[in-house]
Amino acid sequence: MNTVLLNKEVQDFIEENLTTNINSLILKGSPFKDITAQELAQQVEGKQKALKKLPLWHKTSGILFPKKINLEQTSSEATALYKTNLISGDTLIDLTGGFGIDCVYFSKKIKQVFHCEINNELSDLVAHNIKQLQINNIQTITGDSLEVLKKRNQKFDWIYVDPSRRNDAKGKVFLLNDCLPNVPKNLDFLFEYSDHILIKNSPILDITSTINELNHVKEIHVVAVNNEVKELLFILKKEHQGSISIKTSNITKEQIQEFNFDFGVPKVADYSEPKTFLYEPNAAILKSGAFNQIATDLNISKLHQHTHLYTSSEIVEKFPGRTFKIDAIVNYDKKKISKLLPNKKANITTRNFPESVAQIRKKTKIKDGGDIYLFFTTNIENKRIVILCSKH
Repeated sequence: MNTVLLNKEVQDFIEENLTTNINSLILKGSPFKDITAQELAQQVEGKQKALKKLPLWHKTSGILFPKKINLEQTSSEATALYKTNLISGDTLIDLTGGFGIDCVYFSKKIKQVFHCEINNELSDLVAHNIKQLQINNIQTITGDSLEVLKKRNQKFDWIYVDPSRRNDAKGKVFLLNDCLPNVPKNLDFLFEYSDHILIKNSPILDITSTINELNHVKEIHVVAVNNEVKELLFILKKEHQGSISIKTSNITKEQIQEFNFDFGVPKVADYSEPKTFLYEPNAAILKSGAFNQIATDLNISKLHQHTHLYTSSEIVEKFPGRTFKIDAIVNYDKKKISKLLPNKKANITTRNFPESVAQIRKKTKIKDGGDIYLFFTTNIENKRIVILCSKH
């Protein structure tokens, strides 16, 4: 950690260059004797990325930012805050501390938080930032987290782990067994030190496959921010053998859209031609696989077994996703579509349709934007149809 970066003139330079292109900044070189252009660029880029993802870190003076990959892998403040509602107690150890965002938010709920990080430089940087944030109940520990658990030989209320999804041999991985640390392999060992384990997983992991890799899964949280799935959170409780609850949340500025159900409980959906209203579930629900559950629980019909769009005659208030009023339905025919769009402008979505949005736009010459929404999809008779809607 280069502490010269904290000098006032350097911090002023970083602030003044927040809108500067990073490559051009590096090409200009560093105006400071003991700081490289790359070090400056890392701080400028880090603060740029923190503006939306980590506003507290962005606005706090004297914060130092890590390498780009560490910043990309860290939780956002929105998802870190969400996780604070899942834990309680006096002690928590984060086995994969990283940039420390989760630890800072855990510290608001837990009396003593332990940030464990194998990378010396990153651990020192987090220790510095914790002081800048004036937080007194986080202890940083440098080293292999599994060895740290053995050495401390302490029982914690919670163990939190965010396994790395990259390894030298396989690159990006899609199974929890291939992540580091290997949680399934070390699960019995981890339960020696806590009865509660919270695992943060990437959205690329398959939920059913991950359940099969683990034991004692109690809850799974599928967390999206502005309709983009960011995290899969698995809560494990020692000796738990009961049902698994899946909770989906889509966090927006206005609200948190929620839909919950029990994993593995079969539901049968009704199917129907489009009625008065059309519903598109948010990304968290689609990731959770609750295609039939949402239909039965909200008393709405699916358009087709493989078309994850829903319809009803009466409006479902506060549907967890987007709601539309259906204005017209036509078969997939270029001429019929043209008659619906005099100004050749619409928002296009495809669901269970053989052509992409780009292919449709090229073929129909429909421009993006406006207040009209077109859904290109397949109905219960396996016909390609286009549903023209307005936002409800």
